[in-house]
Amino acid sequence: MVQYRPAQLDFSFAALSDATRRGVLEQLSRADASITDLAGKFHMTLTGMKKHVAVLERAALVTTEKAGRVRTCRLAMRALEEEAAWIERHRQLWSARFDELDKIVEHLKSKEKPDARRKTR
Repeated sequence: MVQYRPAQLDFSFAALSDATRRGVLEQLSRADASITDLAGKFHMTLTGMKKHVAVLERAALVTTEKAGRVRTCRLAMRALEEEAAWIERHRQLWSARFDELDKIVEHLKSKEKPDARRKTR
C-alpha cells in the first residue's frame, strides 16, 4: 500500500490548483526559463511570478538557480507518483460508488415498468 505524506500532497495539489502555475509547468516542460521570461509570457509582474514559482518550489515541482541577476527555473526531477496514486485510489472508490448507484437505478427502473402498466389499464 502506498504511504502518503499529507503535507507533500497538500503542497502539490495547492500548486496544481492554479491555472498560471500549471501553465508555468507546461512552459518549463519545453525549456528552462528565467522568471523574467515567464512573467512576460504570462503578462504579470516579476513579483507575481516569483510568488507562483515559490509555490511550485515548495511543492518540489520546480527548482531555481541564480546566476548573477538571473534566476532560471526548471522542472524538478520528481515524478508525481504519490499524487497519481492518491488520485487513482479515489478514482477507484468513486467508480465503485457510481457502479452501485447504476445498479440501484436499474433496479428501480425495472420495478417501475410493471407499476406503469397497471396504472394504464
